[in-house]
Amino acid sequence: MASIPCTIQLAAKTASSPSRWRQGAGGAAVRTPLPARRMQGWSLLSKVAPARGSGRVGFFKFGNKDAEGAGIYGSQGRDDFDRDDVEQYFNYMGMLAVEGTYDKMEALLNENIHPVDILLLLAASEGDLPKIEEVLKAGAKYDVKDADGRTALDRANAEVREFITDFAATAKA
Repeated sequence: MASIPCTIQLAAKTASSPSRWRQGAGGAAVRTPLPARRMQGWSLLSKVAPARGSGRVGFFKFGNKDAEGAGIYGSQGRDDFDRDDVEQYFNYMGMLAVEGTYDKMEALLNENIHPVDILLLLAASEGDLPKIEEVLKAGAKYDVKDADGRTALDRANAEVREFITDFAATAKA
């Protein structure tokens, strides 16, 4: 499954941080930490930065107006999808709640169908156009058949069938 690497490092005061001693109740010495450095009313106790030695210079591509341009949506290839992506989509779309078991998902996975093609089959059944577009851009094949011999086009309604065939036509051009 594709993800965006991000590391957050927190710099916090420790027991060895500079402090002042004052006399507390009953004459006991009490340590009072020095106040944290402040900037515009906010305490500077943490920094967000890449891990040391990671070689990363940035986390996100800013300035893009769409998610695909930012490297988030539609940037995965065919082999970037795996079994976990199928399970997450199955759960996310509420298919587990409707079916009650993972049997249909497992049946598709046991047919030796590539996970990205399974995602297309499931998304076509649900009419999920954004997911269909994402997996088609990743290289999903709409003519792959499930255990019942049905393709994504067979599972889809008229709108989705038109979307898939239009996408295939523009991809070939």
